[in-house]
Amino acid sequence: MNYEVIATNNDTQARAGLITTDHGQIETPIFMPVGTVGAVKAVHMSELRNDIKAQIILGNTYHLYLRPGMDVIEHAGGLHKFNGWEKPILTDSGGFQVFSLAANRKLKDEGVYFRSHIDGSKHLFTPEKVVDIQRTIGSDIMMALDECPPGQSEYDYARKSLRLTQSWLKRGWKHFNETEPHYAHRQAFFPIVQGCTFKDLRQDSAKFVADLGAEGNAIGGLAVGEPTEVMYDMIEVVNEILPHNKPRYLMGVGTPANILEAIDRGVDMMDCVMPTRNGRNGMLFTQHGTMNMRNKKWAYDFSPIQEDGASVVDTAYSKAYLRHLFIAQEILAMQIASIHNLAFYLWLVREARKHIIAGDFKSWKTTMVENVTRRL
Repeated sequence: MNYEVIATNNDTQARAGLITTDHGQIETPIFMPVGTVGAVKAVHMSELRNDIKAQIILGNTYHLYLRPGMDVIEHAGGLHKFNGWEKPILTDSGGFQVFSLAANRKLKDEGVYFRSHIDGSKHLFTPEKVVDIQRTIGSDIMMALDECPPGQSEYDYARKSLRLTQSWLKRGWKHFNETEPHYAHRQAFFPIVQGCTFKDLRQDSAKFVADLGAEGNAIGGLAVGEPTEVMYDMIEVVNEILPHNKPRYLMGVGTPANILEAIDRGVDMMDCVMPTRNGRNGMLFTQHGTMNMRNKKWAYDFSPIQEDGASVVDTAYSKAYLRHLFIAQEILAMQIASIHNLAFYLWLVREARKHIIAGDFKSWKTTMVENVTRRL
């Protein structure tokens, strides 16, 4: 994997870049739709490619390991061939899902023991096994196994958690370098910065990660309950240390305003379930503000969902019709809203890139943050 910085601005840490993988190039900053089990909920691959214009999607090691299982994916020739997505794929290590979904999990030096949320079966994730699983999945970018402590963790717990994460990282990085891809494309390995909301732990973790020399680096453990301003502070602390010539991936963030503020602070890659999850529940994000499509105010509004929207669904359907679909609990409502929201998120990062290159990102961002936080 290769990363090149294309443009920067003097009054911000934002940068426009280009990531090159064997499955294609990714223009940054970029938002990555979440396809947890190898599919983005309610969205066809053709819609992701042609309408939403996604450049990279995510899969999840925990979920794919449990279902359909590695035997199926290996026989298919990897996740790209299994799900029909020919562009880059990033896989999360599954650590967050183990800690948030699995019952009776136990953290040990060797790894994490857990029970499946599907059938209660017992499993062990070690740093080495997580690398092996992602080799079988064949993702272009794989993540290290880490523990994601709660946002309100006490200092002693956060420090102990970080030491375990760093121990796992050493082992995962070693195993990554001692193994080869299963398929005919190269894979990159991203370590993850942790440390909760404690500046010294974040600095310690960022230095540890930077010294590893991986092809890219991730920032985890944010947007898990801490105040938004604290999250922004932690991003700044970390990005002062992470190398400028490597892509920075902020995991699990967030709202349109979060996306813009993260870009302003030097983040290149982001993902979140919010556009699809909130969309399925009737919330639409737009460049003018958010709309609750269950609201009665839309019942007689026959104007397009968004006249200047980024997706074909925005002018194909009216607000009144989409509200009707939600009230009627029609599956099409969730599809339309998911496509709209993802297309908007991808439009937003494309616009951010344009303004970084043009040199006026800061002023554009300030106006856009005000717009996207309105309630329509």
